[in-house]
Amino acid sequence: MPILVFLDMAKNWAEVPILLMNCTNICRMNPVLFFWHQFALTTHSPIGQNPEGYGIVPKRKTITFAHNDVEFEDKTGIDHSQFSFGLKKSLYNYMHGVGFEIPLGDWFDFKVPKTTIPKDFIENCLNERPQDFQVKSSARILWTGAMPSSEIFSKNKKGKTFEQMRLSFYHLTETFDIVLDKEKGEWLINTLEKISLKSLQNKDKTSFLELKTDFENSFENFELFWFSKPIFSLREFGLLVL
Repeated sequence: MPILVFLDMAKNWAEVPILLMNCTNICRMNPVLFFWHQFALTTHSPIGQNPEGYGIVPKRKTITFAHNDVEFEDKTGIDHSQFSFGLKKSLYNYMHGVGFEIPLGDWFDFKVPKTTIPKDFIENCLNERPQDFQVKSSARILWTGAMPSSEIFSKNKKGKTFEQMRLSFYHLTETFDIVLDKEKGEWLINTLEKISLKSLQNKDKTSFLELKTDFENSFENFELFWFSKPIFSLREFGLLVL
């Protein structure tokens, strides 16, 4: 979503700084969704429809397709390039995966208002999505990620020792682990190998029903396993339901 959309929401120029900080904060959470450019007046934008409310005087000419920018005179004395360097520098760093921990105000060489958007805003929105607990029996299950490394370790609970398996997955620039009972971990490794892109090049794809049947040949309650947190983690990183 371009930052320009947010600026059009401003009722006047005084609201622009806080909107810019909020946009930059959201951009920090997911930089691939954003770009920005310095303000340009267009005929059909909210500002173009109400230029007097923003203290600008349009110099209107004939508008043609793809050439609808309108020159204007700004009577407010605002420096439209004031935020340019800080926005450019912060977005450049965010898109290269660095600088997320730096306070927003540090990107600018002048005092800026504090953002009103929580740092975990997008994460919370995603977590509020209802999980899809309905999977067709005929749905095809495909693993597009790399095979994990594994480590078996023992865990003691109430005087009993249980063997568990830690599976470590590598995805682009990050890694993540899931922990399962040893037997289920071994089943999952074998299954991921069977349903991987490499293994399925010359074979039929595995259906959800076939996966369920295979699991329940050794364990109980496949749905409880499939809709568990470890499997949801895999679905975020390459386990597809088609």
